[in-house]
Amino acid sequence: MKKLKVKKTFKEINDKIKEGRAVVVTAEEMIDVVERHGEVEAARKIDVVTTGTFGPMCSSGAFLNFGHTSPRIRASKVWLNDVAAYGGIAAVDCYIGATEVVENDPLNSVYPGEFNYGGGHVIEDLAAGNVVKLRAEGYGTDCYPARKYERNITIKDLQNAILFNPRNAYQNYNCAVNLSDRTIYTYMGMLRPQMANAAYATSGQLSPLFNDPYYRTIGIGTRIFLGGAQGFVAWPGTQHNPDVPRGANGVPKQGAGTIAVVGNLKEMAPEWLTGASILGYGVSLFVGIGIPIPILDEEMALYTAVKDENIYTQIFDYSMDYPKGNPKPLAEVSYKDLRSGTITINEKKIITAPLSSYYRARQIANILKEWIESGRFTLGEPQQILPSVKI
Repeated sequence: MKKLKVKKTFKEINDKIKEGRAVVVTAEEMIDVVERHGEVEAARKIDVVTTGTFGPMCSSGAFLNFGHTSPRIRASKVWLNDVAAYGGIAAVDCYIGATEVVENDPLNSVYPGEFNYGGGHVIEDLAAGNVVKLRAEGYGTDCYPARKYERNITIKDLQNAILFNPRNAYQNYNCAVNLSDRTIYTYMGMLRPQMANAAYATSGQLSPLFNDPYYRTIGIGTRIFLGGAQGFVAWPGTQHNPDVPRGANGVPKQGAGTIAVVGNLKEMAPEWLTGASILGYGVSLFVGIGIPIPILDEEMALYTAVKDENIYTQIFDYSMDYPKGNPKPLAEVSYKDLRSGTITINEKKIITAPLSSYYRARQIANILKEWIESGRFTLGEPQQILPSVKI
């Protein structure tokens, strides 16, 4: 095992943050630092690298408590702006999922469906302080006699509003194409026939888990930028699967790690939590996430200097192979090529477009950098790091 020349601890870095002495750069800036100085000297110079991503993350939602009514109700069914929330928790608790569609939406009966409003939009409206119509029904009990309840609320009227997203910030994701002769509508967007376009996700070299490929510093208790406020990694995300092919730099070549995240929705902003309508597919929620990576040693310095040209993903056909549940990669492509606007498969030039916003990811990384430099944000040392083998 290679002996490390630089060793730092979370406490040492946090002490420097509190004293205003921490040196913080974004993941983009770290590439240049390592190229000019090498990973050992970069590890000595730099304390924290900030990352960011902003894209649709379907496995998202919020726990809401709207307080006891008079007379009291056991709200077994709940709607917010006519979007159903899950009421099977307790009397006035519910969970609104980002992908739940408003009642009586025609869905894909008029193809492709527009999906103009759903749970993601409710969460955005709450974060924006907009008025939301709450409707609840109960079956009546001796202690909770009310059977119906309606009122207009804002997020200030809620006892609690907790964003809890079971699966966010995928470490890598597919590039999607369509080999069929017809246009198809997917969660990766509209895909035109005969590989006329390709869609991809994640923010490449800025994306959080690409900068810590083996999760050395990320786990339960990691403090993060979430929806414009401070949040936390709560658990490994659903579908967390680190046992996938990786490059020599440790970066997965397909979907791998994920994180479950939690934070106070009352502190968040619609700029970083935005409802999405995906034509022909459904609704979702754009989520802004940024994770600070502590440079504990030169290995972490090298990881955080990863470039788009050294990050690869797989291209899949979403017309037949993917929906059948046994997709086979058509090719492998780098994020440098994807971000260039075109890729070539079998001598065919294909236009590419991202679902994630690199511009917004860069904004998040810079906001997080400013928070740390100003001493407003310290690192949360994980109580347990994310599993590096499949759980």
